[in-house]
Amino acid sequence: MKKTLLTAAIATLVSTSALAADFTFKFQSSDPSGDLNYKIQEQWAERVEQMTDGRVEIHLLPNGAVVKHTETLDAMRMGVLDGHVTATGFFSGKDPAFGLIGNTVGAWSSTDQLLTYMNYGGGNELMEALYAPYNVQFIGASSTGVESFVSKVPVNGVDDLKGLKLRAPEGLVQQVFAAAGASPVNLPGSEVFTGLSKGVIDAADYTVFSTNQQAGMNDIAPHPVQPGFHSLPLIDISMSKKKWDKLPADIQKIIKVSVRDFAQDITTQLAIADQKAVKAAHDNPDITIHDWSQEERKKFREIARGQWKIFAERSPSAKKVYDSITNHLEESGLL
Repeated sequence: MKKTLLTAAIATLVSTSALAADFTFKFQSSDPSGDLNYKIQEQWAERVEQMTDGRVEIHLLPNGAVVKHTETLDAMRMGVLDGHVTATGFFSGKDPAFGLIGNTVGAWSSTDQLLTYMNYGGGNELMEALYAPYNVQFIGASSTGVESFVSKVPVNGVDDLKGLKLRAPEGLVQQVFAAAGASPVNLPGSEVFTGLSKGVIDAADYTVFSTNQQAGMNDIAPHPVQPGFHSLPLIDISMSKKKWDKLPADIQKIIKVSVRDFAQDITTQLAIADQKAVKAAHDNPDITIHDWSQEERKKFREIARGQWKIFAERSPSAKKVYDSITNHLEESGLL
């Protein structure tokens, strides 16, 4: 009997040991738990565990669970968080370079263009250099998609932006819209719906069409612009360099590959969701989708290009980002 109990105890111990992860990390997302973005990020964390045979376990937390979305860099440096999945532009207050590379307003027409620049045009190397002073390791780049534009009134071109009260993130995005004649308003993402419904704002730079549709944005602001003409944010997955350096080389490679897979996964899933949401909106007689002409998109882009240059003067790092992106766009024939 004693022998049987001892055998069972040893088996349990071995089983428990086999199941325990060698490395456990706490990551915070900049998305709320209910968004499709967050669900896809959870799937990525699960795949990392599977790809490493359980050696790495990532606990993903939603926006604000530990710190504000603008504080994850400092939280990693202090050991409060191990990593983040976030929009890079949130850190423009630390260095304008983050705002310029995080959302080069009007630069990219598709996620493929942005990811080509990041992976093959020098963007990843710039991000590694930008994060180095914070002891943070940039792992890889992703995105969501070209964002839709939410509006309570018809906006068919640049002239319709004049005097428009719109919510836009601080930094380059606000600067570009102001240069186009709009009246940007500081408003957290969590207050966009309320701001629109109460008339605090008439429009918003928010997120992709499907997320807006699911949140009921298009019901209270029934004149969305789709595809959007403005924002295509950079999403980065990064972690504490101290923790990264302790990982074996094979796990580092697996995680880097997993992030490339994640970029393909999230942009594809959101594009599919957008297609379905656009169809549902078209079927709703109370919603009118506006698609800017190429001429109007070009006008907005010219305004944005002028602001990139002005924004780049704010720091040496921002100037490096500006030179890198504009050189890439020119060499790729995208200007």
